[in-house]
Amino acid sequence: MTRAVFAHGFTQTGRSWDGIVTALQATLGDLDPLSPDLPGHGDACDEHLDLWASAQRLLNSGGPATYIGYSMGGRTALHAALLEPSLVERLVLIGATAGIDDSDERAQRRASDEALATRLEEVDVSDFIDRWLQNPLFAGLTDDTAQRSDRLRNTAHGLASSLRLTGTGTQAPLWGRLGEIECPTLILVGEHDNKFRALGERLNAGITDCSIAVIADSGHSVHLEQPTATVAAIAEFLR
Repeated sequence: MTRAVFAHGFTQTGRSWDGIVTALQATLGDLDPLSPDLPGHGDACDEHLDLWASAQRLLNSGGPATYIGYSMGGRTALHAALLEPSLVERLVLIGATAGIDDSDERAQRRASDEALATRLEEVDVSDFIDRWLQNPLFAGLTDDTAQRSDRLRNTAHGLASSLRLTGTGTQAPLWGRLGEIECPTLILVGEHDNKFRALGERLNAGITDCSIAVIADSGHSVHLEQPTATVAAIAEFLR
């Protein structure tokens, strides 16, 4: 039985993985999945943790497993692999990064996330979600694939806390530690997601036992935009 722990992106919840989990179970036949709500999201909206603490919480729930993370969840899974490598048997990072190198750029991003968190606390969550989905990163999503109703399970204070504690502006860059990751790793990036394709190539170069797959005709959210191709890539990696 393959134990797999799925970590979602910002404004999503664990339910965002339902379609991928169902398809992987049908493909592999022996998948034991766990897809929790991460701190600040869904049923965990009142938990306010940084990335290291979020990673520890994920490890406490998942135990020895393959860890699969998208965007914010990918950064959480990356922290988990560095925190307790004996528990992370395999790693799949989707649209992820090891952080922002330049301290000035990090400070600018931190200020941007703080402004976004403050604005979030002043508007209705549904308005924030609509604005968030207008980000060019999500241009490939449709009304059917954006999972808006699931994102509305979140709260303003939970999302604001997540921005402040787990945003890339507050994350210490981990590029210099990628060589510590020894487990087999798969990087998934979208063909049209130029920024994260470059970041994915850099992750691939820094992790010893690593491969990268580019999902055709997809942007940042490959598992939502091209679920069939994403499931095929993950299933091949897990076999």
